[in-house]
Amino acid sequence: MKPGIHPEYRPVVFRDRSADFAFLTRSTATSDKTVEWEDGNTYPVIDVEISSASHPFYTGTQRVLDTAGRVERFERRYGRGQRDR
Repeated sequence: MKPGIHPEYRPVVFRDRSADFAFLTRSTATSDKTVEWEDGNTYPVIDVEISSASHPFYTGTQRVLDTAGRVERFERRYGRGQRDR
């Protein structure tokens, strides 16, 4: 790799405030905010709106769509499978 052209790759804490969840990983992202981690070191922290702790797909709290109602509404509006040949 060419020296001096790549951003610094260092430990960063990503924090999901809505789920009170944080994890330490390595990233090139930067932040002015810092947080003291469980190991006693201070790391930059980046607040995210959604993570695996709060995303409906991962938590199992996603809404189930009423697909049958949508099909019935479509059939009422446009007719039931009548094609002109």
